[in-house]
Amino acid sequence: MADKVTSLFRSTAAHSPSMAALAREGDGEGPLDFCIPCNPYFPTPAMFDELTHRLREILTYYPSSADTITAELCSLLQLPPSCVAMGNGSTELITWIDHLLVRESLAVPVPTFGRWTDQPMETGKRVDMFPLQESNGFALDPAQYIQFIRSRGSRTAVICNPNNPDGGMLPRQTVLAFCDALADLDLIVIDESFLEFADAEAEPSVVEEAVLRPNVVVLRSLGKNFGLHGVRFGYLVANPALAGKVRSMLPKWNLNSFAETVVFMLKDHGPEYLESLHMVRRDRLDMARQLSALPGLTVYPSQGNFLFVRLPVGAEGTVVRDRLLTEHRVLVRECGNKIGSSSRFLRLVVRPQADVRRLVSGLESVLYGAGRGAAVPEPDGGTPYSSGTAAVDRLVHSTNGAGVTGLAAVAHAAAQHRMRTGSQAQHRLTAQAQPQPQLTAQPQPQLTAQAQAQAQAQAQAQAQLAAQAQAQMPPQVPPRPQPLPQGGWPAAGAPSSGAGWPAAAAVDRVG
Repeated sequence: MADKVTSLFRSTAAHSPSMAALAREGDGEGPLDFCIPCNPYFPTPAMFDELTHRLREILTYYPSSADTITAELCSLLQLPPSCVAMGNGSTELITWIDHLLVRESLAVPVPTFGRWTDQPMETGKRVDMFPLQESNGFALDPAQYIQFIRSRGSRTAVICNPNNPDGGMLPRQTVLAFCDALADLDLIVIDESFLEFADAEAEPSVVEEAVLRPNVVVLRSLGKNFGLHGVRFGYLVANPALAGKVRSMLPKWNLNSFAETVVFMLKDHGPEYLESLHMVRRDRLDMARQLSALPGLTVYPSQGNFLFVRLPVGAEGTVVRDRLLTEHRVLVRECGNKIGSSSRFLRLVVRPQADVRRLVSGLESVLYGAGRGAAVPEPDGGTPYSSGTAAVDRLVHSTNGAGVTGLAAVAHAAAQHRMRTGSQAQHRLTAQAQPQPQLTAQPQPQLTAQAQAQAQAQAQAQAQLAAQAQAQMPPQVPPRPQPLPQGGWPAAGAPSSGAGWPAAAAVDRVG
């Protein structure tokens, strides 16, 4: 079983195996899932019963066109249909944003959702990676990020709010100030896929601004919010020109009958959805308290439906992950294959308290019991990064175990090689001296065997230096999450009487 598990994780590249794949390799039942960031309280059992009753109809017939389904969603959220495009999952929309709206370069803080780095690199764009600092609890400093974007000349900027995998979040006014400061960019993307789980403020979304601004796109995931990853549906909000450009490229039936059925059911289940969000926020606080009590485990403040944790010194995430799965039937997300992270970090999805007790029991056994996962020494552990695309893999293979440090060595070696050969490159790879490290990634040029060996050696040296420096730093203990305010509403919601579905934003019809 252990060999099969290791093989499964290696075969799924930069993401985790599907629950179906894990069930096939096991006893037919999937493990307790702390990996996939899904709402565990929605849909309700009654909604699942209704879907089961309609299963034959759903599977037999064509869905309505995407325009029809989008119009229903917009009616629910009080958004103008001309400003919305629905996709078969938010990743489909990320793909079209990259193809249609991103020109030569894109800036993104790391670690973050992998498609924001891999997708533009796969299409030959330059990706300017702004590394979030562990010493600062992975909090994004907007002023330094803006300075970084200006120094690199990036034409597109991305913020995930809350960020995945750490759950860090910027207040709405800070995001708007960020957009104001970069109003001259081609595009600013605010990925709000996890925003509805936040309790930081009543209305943290910027969707109403995206409708009015010329260069802002807001991305939302319905699968994460509604607990239905398998349905594959998400949407973006932008001004009519940007939204229409993306919408014009989407297939007529890019949304399936499950997505249509769920969207048309939602108007009758607003109160249940609000209650599910409240329960996730409550469970997040309880889960953070339980995990923080484990010796040597650091829990970072999160506004998502997940927690980012640092394992005790010496613990190796792949060992912890595999033993939790094989010995305790618990699935967790080890983050060694996320650019900007390492195998010492896990992302753990918020679940009900009974499930958390099982997770904590498994962690106690693996981390502190006989044959514990912490027995593997640092810093060379971790899962080799694989995006599924060879060109991207060659670029980022050296990041494992040392964050994005290795990218600087690869970039520096590539630049020296171009200078020696006299070839002209469109984009500069070398980093400029700034208050924070600045790393630039772009498709790896064809190097000679000698240059490749030199780049690998430099990357290994950089990784070793980074690991040594990290080992000498005192442990950082981030502040605990703040208590949940009473009567929370969905992040993008306009508070109402509590009955019915909350609006995504109160905006005038446009277009």
